[in-house]
This record gives sequence, C-alpha cells and structure tokens, in this order.
Amino acid sequence: MVRFGYFVPEFPGQTHGFFWRELRALTQLGLEPEPVSTRRPRQLALLPEWARNEVAATHYLTPPSIKTFMGGGTRAFRAVAGGRLGAIVRSAASPYESSRDLDSPRLGYAVARAAALLWAGGELARHAETRQWDHVHVHSCADAAQVALFAHAISGIPYSLTLHGPLSDYGPNQLRKWQNAEFSVVITARLLAEVREALDGHLPGEIRVAPMGVDLDTFKRVAPYKPWSGQGQARIFCCARLNRSKGHADLLKAITIVMSSGFDVHLTLAGEDELGGTGYRQELERLVRELGLERNVRFLGAVPEHKVREELAAAHLFALASHSEPLGVAIMEAMAMGVPVVVTSAGGVRELVVGGESGILVEPHNPGRLAEVIFELLQHPDKALSIAEQGRSRIEQAFDVKTSALVLAELMESKIRRGRT
Repeated sequence: MVRFGYFVPEFPGQTHGFFWRELRALTQLGLEPEPVSTRRPRQLALLPEWARNEVAATHYLTPPSIKTFMGGGTRAFRAVAGGRLGAIVRSAASPYESSRDLDSPRLGYAVARAAALLWAGGELARHAETRQWDHVHVHSCADAAQVALFAHAISGIPYSLTLHGPLSDYGPNQLRKWQNAEFSVVITARLLAEVREALDGHLPGEIRVAPMGVDLDTFKRVAPYKPWSGQGQARIFCCARLNRSKGHADLLKAITIVMSSGFDVHLTLAGEDELGGTGYRQELERLVRELGLERNVRFLGAVPEHKVREELAAAHLFALASHSEPLGVAIMEAMAMGVPVVVTSAGGVRELVVGGESGILVEPHNPGRLAEVIFELLQHPDKALSIAEQGRSRIEQAFDVKTSALVLAELMESKIRRGRT
C-alpha cells in the first residue's frame, strides 16, 4: 500500500472542498494519503465542519514547536554532513531570480526566507521518514513546492506537483521545482501548453492533464430543476470567496441592469473574504447600498457544503463573473446540480463550459453583457432547462473527482513500483 504526504498550503481553507474530496477518493482507491500543510488556516471559525475535523488530521510545518524546530534543523544539518550540501544549494532559488535590483535589506530578507524554507524542508523530510512515506504530492507550485524540493535534496524523498493556475502566479525557481519532480499534473490543457513553452526541456518524464472534479454522488438533485416561471423572484446564486478577482462588483452591477428591465431578482452570495468579513465584504456591502439592492442581495458568508447544495437546489441560475478562473470548482458544483450557469470565459473555464450548450460564457469585466445573458435565460425557460441538463452531462463525462484521483494514483503507484524494483 502506498502511503504518501498530501501537501496543500494552509489546508483546509474555505475553498478546499476539492482537496477533501480527492483525499477521500484516493483512500477509496486503496492509497494512504496523509495531509500535510505549511500552516493552519487563519480563519478557523469560518471553516465548514469537515474542514475543522481535517485540521486535527493534518501535520503543520509551521509555526514550529521546540520538537519540530530541533528536528527539522537537525535533519537538514545531517544532510549537509552526509554530503548533500551540493544538492541543497542547487535546489535553492537565487535571491536575484525574481528581481535584479535587490538592495541590502531585501537581499537579507530573501536569504532569511530561503533559510526558513530550507528548515521547513528539513521538517518535511523528518516527518516523512517518521511516517514512512513513499512520496509527497504537492498541490501548489509556490513555496510548498520549494519546501518539497528542499526535502528531496535533504533526504531523497520523491515528490510531484499539481499546477492549478498560470505559472507566473507561483514565484521563482520553477525550473528546478519541475525538473526534480517525479511527475506533474496540470488541471487544464491550456496550462499544459504554458508549462511546455516556459519549461521546455526541464519537465519531468510524465506530465498529465487531470481536471479538478466534484463528487457526483453528493452533488446531485433530489427534485428536478425548474426554470423561473416568470412569477415571484428569480433566484440567482453565486459561490466564491469574496475577492476582487471573483468579479462580484460586476455581478452586482449586472443585477441592477436586469432589475431595471422589470425583473424581480434575488442574488445570494456564498463565501467570505480573507479577513472573515471585515475586508472586501464591506466594500461589496457598500456597493449594494449604493445600487439600492439591499432587499435583493443576501450575503451568507462561508457556508458548509450541504448549504451550498441547498442553495443550488433552490436557484434558477448560477452566476460567476470572475476576472481569472483556472477552472472553477464552484461552477462544476452548479453544473453537477443541474443549474444553468452564466460565467465569464476567464482562464480555463472554456475547457469546462461549452458555450451555448452546457453554460453561457461572457467576457470578463462586462456587466452589461452579463445582464443580457441573465435576462435571456430568464425569458427562455426551455433554453435554461436544456443548459441545466447538458451541464450535468458535461460534469458526468469529464469532471468526476474520482478521475483526478485515479490519474494521481496511477502515476504515483507506477513511479513507486519502478523505484522499488
């Protein structure tokens, strides 16, 4: 049986439902994934019940206890004494890689930061040896990947990566992170093309596309979807963390336009900002007041998965106006629940939503066009029903969480078997 570290930064967060589901799917496939993370999530009170339970099962590298501080440092020192200094040095990012004009204070910070990541790599290596892991899989290509690279240099433990967004979002040292990985996974074909162009000749031997997915047994309707009949309020649901990149302001403006055409619309927003409601949410609440939408918009905050399903089951439409979206698990959940989606064609969403068939795509930053599409679907219930049905079919065909888990399991078991022979 394969026992391995499942490394996700700040796990579990309010948007980490996919990782939780993938952990369960990997376990069902007979593997033993053990969650490890950089640090505890900042807003524990905002987490759903499953996430609070997962905290107890996760090993956190920071902040260090006396035991882990000494253990991680000792493991790194043993590696140096054992002749692995060269490998460690080659794994480090040059402090000048991300900026050629570092002054002394910033150079000092870069060196201190590298030392902290090296210590974390030592602690990851120590914990992996204690738990007898065969491998570490990292769901990030940023600092967590650097920590795994250092752990590999210190102890030789193999690691792999999953890329969830544009490579430019994940910081320096990408060439070393990727060329030392056993294998890698990217969530869209678009990202695969990007990494092949940027890192040609330095990629691991195997790289696969495996989209994120949803649990189709959980996200399914009990009662059939019914489009808006023209009577009562049209219910629109949006689920996303409250961040400018998610385009909530554009969606609110679109709702104002739809209402100005005589439609009675109610928008429910699930998700919270990074400060637990004291950050960007307050800006959105001000915008709601400025637009006169107080009676038509409801903020739920961070909610558990069952509440998301309840809201989707009650919604006539799902809308998300993201400026950038690597793929969109919340969109998948809506499609799986048979709710027609109106979303922006940002990032990798085009690989998820077939425009005009399994959903409606609009360009980002265009509240007017977004309003037109919402207006059109509300006016044409037959079209809304068709999109809802095709959306569910699309998820069944290509975005089941079991698919991504199976790809990861196959790659890992293949590499480990070869390593043992």
